[in-house]
Amino acid sequence: MENKYDLIVVGAGVLGTFHAYQALLRGMRVILVDKNLQPQGATVRNFGQVVPSGMDATWQRLGRDSLEIYKSIQAKTDLSVRQEGSVYLASDAEEVALIEELHAINRQEGYRSQLWTKEQCKQRYPRLNDAYCRAGLFFPEEISVDPRQMILRLHDYLRETFGLTIALGTCVQHLDRQSPTTVTAHCTDGRMLHAEKAIVCSGAEFRMLFPELFQTSDIEAVKLQMVMLSAQSAGALPGNVLTGQSIRRYESFAACPSYRSIKAGEDPDSFWKKWSVHILFKQEVDGHIILGDSHEYAPAARSDELSFDIQMPINRFFVSQAQQIMDLPNWDIERTWAGMYCQSKHPRGVFQHTLDRDIHVATAIGGKGMTGSAGFAKQHLREIYGD
Repeated sequence: MENKYDLIVVGAGVLGTFHAYQALLRGMRVILVDKNLQPQGATVRNFGQVVPSGMDATWQRLGRDSLEIYKSIQAKTDLSVRQEGSVYLASDAEEVALIEELHAINRQEGYRSQLWTKEQCKQRYPRLNDAYCRAGLFFPEEISVDPRQMILRLHDYLRETFGLTIALGTCVQHLDRQSPTTVTAHCTDGRMLHAEKAIVCSGAEFRMLFPELFQTSDIEAVKLQMVMLSAQSAGALPGNVLTGQSIRRYESFAACPSYRSIKAGEDPDSFWKKWSVHILFKQEVDGHIILGDSHEYAPAARSDELSFDIQMPINRFFVSQAQQIMDLPNWDIERTWAGMYCQSKHPRGVFQHTLDRDIHVATAIGGKGMTGSAGFAKQHLREIYGD
């Protein structure tokens, strides 16, 4: 049969690509399909921080698997992986308590972290403002990537090393079963692709394939804003820098004994809360610093309610808060953009659905995509193929 594969993966972002990778490791013939000429969604509109430290226990295990997968591929080809760790900077006594409690949990889970004094944080980040930092929690195993380069380099590696077929600029408009053993993808250019199974990892765009399923799902859309500051001295901010509001926001800290009482004392009317802001820094190899981010929410079926406009008060807030944390020589905003991702309210933290036995939907991984996709895809393929 013409255009016959073992697996069709719809969606060439990080989640779909790592599904393709796991199938290729099994010796399968795989085609990766995306309607865009290159990834345009959440995969390329994020910080590029791979931080299992921020995840709950289940996803942290998947994130730790992801770290090993990224590093194993980086040993063979340059994906832009940098292992410079992640640090959480505590700004007050409550946040210090939380990082101490998480450090104890990490020890029990066998995930290496280091409690840093204020002086150790200052040694690592000389531009850190004295008035802000009380202590830090450092995760030496964690990595960062350049997301826009990483996904394209990963595509090239899988194409050249495993013979992955990639069909970009190809829109799948329908999936169905043509025979008891064959799933067919009908493309808008008239092509039909055939395989034993298909996996759909196309974010909110799976609404085009399964509109009724999408409309009745628990998925919500999330819009993020972030900015890129002008280039600074290279290496000024090594690794992933997360701050006090990250400590108060990330799921891993929700397991800490003090978390509930600390959250109860927060001001629900603050600007932080209105726009779900927490301050992150990540410096690129060329010296530019990505700063953000904020979060706006809407049911995915009404994602158009999230304006495409950039909210400049949010950008100004990023800068004003970041200036209290770091003393950088240049705060000029060179670029700003919004990203959009989908997240599921299901306890598993991802939307999964199987149609007609061999058509699998795995999407709405939320903000966990860059960190969790590689490990999740490995687990998901095991579930699908029963091993």
